[in-house]
Amino acid sequence: MCGIAGYYLKTSDADRTRLEEMARRLAHRGPDGQGLHAMGGVGLAHTRLAIIDLAGGAQPLYNEDRNLCLIANGEIYNYLELRRELEKLGHHFITHSDCETILHAYETWGEASLERLHGMFAFALHDIRHQELLLARDRLGIKPLYFSQTPDSFSFASELKALLPLLGRPEVDPVGLGQYLQNNFTCAPHTLLAGVSKLRPGEWLKLDANGSVRRQRYWSPLHTTPLDLTLADALERFDTLIEQVIEIHLRSDVPCGLFLSGGVDSSLLAALITRRAPEPLRTFSIGFPDTSVHNELAAAAAVAAQCGTRHTAYEARAEELLERLPHVVWAADDLTADYANLPVSLLAERAGAEIKVVFSGEGGDEVFAGYGRYRANFLKRLLGQLRYPGSGGFRTGGMFSNEAISLFRPELAHALRDWRAPFAQAWNEPPPTWSRLMRMQYVDLETWLPDDLLIKADRMLMAWGVEGRVPFLDHRLVEFGLGLPDALKIEGRNGKRFLKLWGERFFSKAQLWSRKKGFTVPVRDWLRGERLADLDRALRASPGITAWFEPAAVRGLIERQRQRGDRSGPLWALLNFAIWHRLMVESDGDAPPARQDPFGYLLG
Repeated sequence: MCGIAGYYLKTSDADRTRLEEMARRLAHRGPDGQGLHAMGGVGLAHTRLAIIDLAGGAQPLYNEDRNLCLIANGEIYNYLELRRELEKLGHHFITHSDCETILHAYETWGEASLERLHGMFAFALHDIRHQELLLARDRLGIKPLYFSQTPDSFSFASELKALLPLLGRPEVDPVGLGQYLQNNFTCAPHTLLAGVSKLRPGEWLKLDANGSVRRQRYWSPLHTTPLDLTLADALERFDTLIEQVIEIHLRSDVPCGLFLSGGVDSSLLAALITRRAPEPLRTFSIGFPDTSVHNELAAAAAVAAQCGTRHTAYEARAEELLERLPHVVWAADDLTADYANLPVSLLAERAGAEIKVVFSGEGGDEVFAGYGRYRANFLKRLLGQLRYPGSGGFRTGGMFSNEAISLFRPELAHALRDWRAPFAQAWNEPPPTWSRLMRMQYVDLETWLPDDLLIKADRMLMAWGVEGRVPFLDHRLVEFGLGLPDALKIEGRNGKRFLKLWGERFFSKAQLWSRKKGFTVPVRDWLRGERLADLDRALRASPGITAWFEPAAVRGLIERQRQRGDRSGPLWALLNFAIWHRLMVESDGDAPPARQDPFGYLLG
């Protein structure tokens, strides 16, 4: 796991000083080393977190005749198999790095090599002979990659903050802001920064010497074929598949751990990993000491005891989490207002003091249909479809109600008209043979998963130099889970039916089939009393808030919250945006302290 950045200049040579500045902004992603490549107008920068080939895997990496140069972030899990195949074809490897296989695979198969890579990755490859620059991102978007293009330049980076030295005066993209406000995240290709786009999951981009760009998706969930399987056949097929996935995901030259919530996904990972790990697996969980707020420390501890892990449970004070907010917003930088960013950040910091690699259960709900929204009743779907046509009544609710549209200044109100466009587009892409359930899963796999959950999984961990691995998002598992018959995914009010049935070999029915409530962050309680008054002052003082929102309407939101109404969701979104604006637009994107009162940060 690493950080990558770089650029191409049409009219001048690459500047190593600028590359070093981009790398500095990604140092948290790669505290173990830095490497640069500058040739003509192309500059590449890499910061390294050493996981495989600790001594010899430094980047940039070059092929035998040094006509290809690579910087990469992530892991190629099937690198041993690919290496053996490529060596038989005559390739000579210089290191034992998993990423070196990308170079030789590209030499042999070109862009088609991407279809052979199993893993999580984002990389840039400079083809020196042909004067081309290739960018690529893994199938599910586990690893991030952003880019910006002007008539005379092209730049890219793992995080938005590394692009700031090249953007001049950063500006907010109104379409991205509208999506963020309604969804709590922006949908690819948009970001909150004007002129900066996300490379889509499963996509490559090639830039030639003239600055012309070609883009193509080499994989999407649309590659999935609905499966006609009985339960017995599906269980047998999954047995083989999950063992293959876990085996290659465990490849590492450093110890691994697991974030254990006590839910189905992380519990099954604990059972699967401990069967293969030579030493007791390190597991970590987090909750609140306040029993009025639900947490699952007891459930996680029970699973840890059953699996024989070395378990650590942290109890987080509410104040401790709230004071992480400025740093969490900086870490995310592709802003999401996901409450779970706070506890995951704390857990990553604590776990990172002991280990470099952590497994987690992201993807299980999307792949095996665990969310309650997949089981919405007919009337609710019909009302959603009537109100917001285009996506079958799915993903129709925004954070801000119609009454709150008065909150936005005219230029933002105009941009908000299209906030649902990514969901409607995704809904209508699958073939007619797909069921309604498969369509809902597909919409989430194309939007919510890469643009919210995986930002959390990547950024909150990488801010503390920790690599996150998500086995349920191996593309083979995605195609299997998405393609399962609906009856194997959902039964009545029970979601994730297949995974729970398969898991009964490890855990009791009570553990697997009880309703998971999840870890709750008490934002509603935070935005009351004195803190609400602090928030009022902070929002009034924020240039980002005053530029995009009507002051009277913001005060109206505050007043409704003060009168015991619940507008904590919209207010939380505004607070996060105000902090982001100060970090990324008003300032230079440098990290704030790990703990700082968010209201004081805005008022300071």
